[in-house]
Amino acid sequence: YGTVLVCSTQSQADRLNGLLSPYDIHPKYAENIGEIERANGQVVLCIGQLSSGFSWPMESVAVITEDEIFGAKHHRRSLSPSKSPSEAMAFEDLQNGDHIVHVEHGIGQYQGLSKLKLDGVTNDFLLIVYKGGDKLYLPVDRMGMVQKYVGVDGVEPAIDKLGGQSWDRLKKKIKKSAEKIAKELLDLYAVRKVAKGHAFQQEDSYFRDFEAGFTYDETEDQLKAIDAVLRDMKQPTSMDRLICGDVGYGKTEVALRASFVAVHDGKQVAVLVPTTVLAEQHHATFSSRFDRYPVHIACLNRFRSAAKQREILAGLASGTIDIVVGTHRLLQKDISFKDLGLVILDEEQRFGVKDKEKLKKLRHTVDVLALTATPIPRTLHMSLLGVRDISIISTPPEHRQAIITQISEFDEALIAEAIHSELNRGGQIFFLHNNIHSIGPMSRRLQQLVPRVRLGVAHGRLKEAELERVMLRFVNGEIDMLVCTTIIESGLDIPAANTILVNRADRFGLAQMYQLRGRVGRSAEQAYAYLLMPRGASIGRDAQKRMKVLMEHSNLGSGFQIAMSDLKIRGGGTILGGEQSGHIAAVGYDMFLKLMAESISELKGEPILEPLEPEINVMMSAFIPESYISDIDQRMLAYRRLARMVALEEIADFKGEIVDRFGPLPGEMSNLLLKIMLKVLAVKAGVKRLDLAGSQLMLSFSEAHLSNPSGLLDMIANENSSFEFTPDHILKTRLSAGRQGRLIEQMKKILKEIAQHVNC
Repeated sequence: YGTVLVCSTQSQADRLNGLLSPYDIHPKYAENIGEIERANGQVVLCIGQLSSGFSWPMESVAVITEDEIFGAKHHRRSLSPSKSPSEAMAFEDLQNGDHIVHVEHGIGQYQGLSKLKLDGVTNDFLLIVYKGGDKLYLPVDRMGMVQKYVGVDGVEPAIDKLGGQSWDRLKKKIKKSAEKIAKELLDLYAVRKVAKGHAFQQEDSYFRDFEAGFTYDETEDQLKAIDAVLRDMKQPTSMDRLICGDVGYGKTEVALRASFVAVHDGKQVAVLVPTTVLAEQHHATFSSRFDRYPVHIACLNRFRSAAKQREILAGLASGTIDIVVGTHRLLQKDISFKDLGLVILDEEQRFGVKDKEKLKKLRHTVDVLALTATPIPRTLHMSLLGVRDISIISTPPEHRQAIITQISEFDEALIAEAIHSELNRGGQIFFLHNNIHSIGPMSRRLQQLVPRVRLGVAHGRLKEAELERVMLRFVNGEIDMLVCTTIIESGLDIPAANTILVNRADRFGLAQMYQLRGRVGRSAEQAYAYLLMPRGASIGRDAQKRMKVLMEHSNLGSGFQIAMSDLKIRGGGTILGGEQSGHIAAVGYDMFLKLMAESISELKGEPILEPLEPEINVMMSAFIPESYISDIDQRMLAYRRLARMVALEEIADFKGEIVDRFGPLPGEMSNLLLKIMLKVLAVKAGVKRLDLAGSQLMLSFSEAHLSNPSGLLDMIANENSSFEFTPDHILKTRLSAGRQGRLIEQMKKILKEIAQHVNC
């Protein structure tokens, strides 16, 4: 028989070839069916797709697929790439009356879009009203200059005087305060950067083999997170990276691959989790993935006997245990590692203050990888400042559906219907009642309501063995409904549980509520969350806001937005200490963050370069007509997208999308796209202002944004005096007279030429 090995990709074919070479088997590559027919007893390797292998006695050929050698790989569709942190935290669309922060002029009040006609040219402007009724009209293509005001809840900001000195004075005062915090943060992290860590080796064929054992296709942002972690681990300084991704989005796989690299390099790995149940679950996951490798994995928690715990401690000290999964028990004094190289923290915010202090010391010498579904604001804050590295996994697994969330009064008919509905499709239910004293009566009430439901009760005051037994019965499907406290907040991965009812939902924090809701919807089944309130109870303002945010962010991958909303509701002061609340209220959270980032850059000795926002003055009406896009919110969204564009490809994609949705572009809309194109090219050329008067073009430059300013002089010298450079650094040139389209083509060509000279 000739043997035909079929692989789906070239990399899998190379991998198989590498495995066969030591056995002196050297397959011949076949590119078509004819070469397979002429195999004559040889081993042939080809690229293709087959569901399974088969033998063909008449032709003496046996076909074997890669899945039959390496195991089945479930293919997951590659979805849209993740957004950057700054995009993911984009604030809500502006509403009339909202406070708005202008980088140069301070806090004003947004009063909507305003259409103005100047010298026969019509354009859209953002109208911002300042103290004394002064008005600022900001061109829509310069929306990057403003940010919606987010301050401290309940504190009304002071409106600034347009053209006054108060805003600059305030910024300087707050910058000093920001410098103090920046210094503290940098002192914390400087120790880690200076301390010599372990530089892990490059990935090899063993790592590729482990990687291939993952039974899904990685999503694009999951691959980015893995690459970032491996890159960090190869550095001589200790890693400190936060992986933010919703439940079931593949954070654990990132941790598994980091663990393989560490163990393969002779280092030990500690996986710290907040709950015993989660420790058991992670232990099972790690054991399953490392099953084919000589890696010793242990689990240290209260479910282990004293003798077993002593055995694990001895194994950690001697180095016979490679990976240990455990709760805060791993941070106690009697724990010593022979050679710890990597610490993985799952839901770090769930650990206590003392535990965090111990973790802080660990960070100086070992690589730390933190995993979270909803980063707490302080963690998020430090990540956004660039003090800590962050990777966001926002692509959901294929077939995952958003959880349908409903807020309701406590209604027995609704509860019974929800339970019956889940039981009828063979699923399981969580009923969360976070009061140990009344959880017994509540469970009896539910049992009377739905007599056929098999019910179990779980809370922190149960004896360990009893709690474990109830949890395991629920995991194994012997219980239909678990009436429980927040003990289930993290860790339980039960695909069959797709309905959760939360009693007194108004009493939970936003991040906690999001975590609880994340206990369901772990499979392709549609999941439901019922947030129950007592009938007729008055709900606090913050609770109302939290409920509203949960309803707004019920789509997949909302953890990042939830954390940002949590930040707004709680106010920035709770992150940095009460004394900062006033500063954040004075300038807005975003401006405070910007001043802090500047302070950090200054302390690091890094140059601060403000993004260039060119002013484009070309005499043409450039706006989105209401007759083309009638909805004001959609027009604003289009303007925001255009203002953020940095590449010509983005403009082309946007044009295709808009034409597809709304039809052929009207003249004013085409002009707007041309204006944005000039703005993008101006940024690349380091131009801060472009003026076209008749056929004369005048360009003002921002020297800070020119990497090679002398290149501009070289260009002028080579152009035989068609350019004139004035003493006040304005470049003038006269364009060939013609229609507007021809003038714009000439400007486009000039800006591209300048960009080539000043950026070389």
